[in-house]
Amino acid sequence: MRHDLARRVTDGLEPKNWILALTLVAGWHTARLPGIGWGAVSALFAAVLPVMFIRRGITLGRWTDRHVGVIRHRLVVMAFILASVVTGLTLMIGFGAPRPLIALTAAMFATLLGLALITPRWKVSVHAAVAAGAVLLGALTVSPWTLLLAPLVAVVAWSRVVLKDHTVGQVVVGSLLGPAIAAATYLLAA
Repeated sequence: MRHDLARRVTDGLEPKNWILALTLVAGWHTARLPGIGWGAVSALFAAVLPVMFIRRGITLGRWTDRHVGVIRHRLVVMAFILASVVTGLTLMIGFGAPRPLIALTAAMFATLLGLALITPRWKVSVHAAVAAGAVLLGALTVSPWTLLLAPLVAVVAWSRVVLKDHTVGQVVVGSLLGPAIAAATYLLAA
């Protein structure tokens, strides 16, 4: 039962879901309907296209699951996502997206880059990093009330450890590194 709950948490609070929620809510908060459009552009390149790439890789037998646990496979996925996000970011800058959404997307890129640099040596938790980063970015872009979602970061971390996808150290480092990189980048770019 504990394992089943952990699996549901891991799947329900996976990075894509945090990214979709954050980009769309931040878009609305930043510029209402046009902001949702720009948030959708960010979500397309940071979540939707990456999920499609991962699913295609599973179909082709390149990796075994949507959380891409094998480090060498994870690096391929991270490289694709980084290229996708920088493409989206370039389009957002080129077509005049609101500055807070550009900064938010830059923060997502920088966070993943930091995680990708660590991953060849150690499997830091992307789930924990994205959850914690999204909570703090939500506080910076939408409302400090977003910090009330912080307990969900602990729940995500718990699920990753229960499933034996990560150690306690890997989720703790992800939970600290994600918001540190995301907030620093956002504040520099905003």
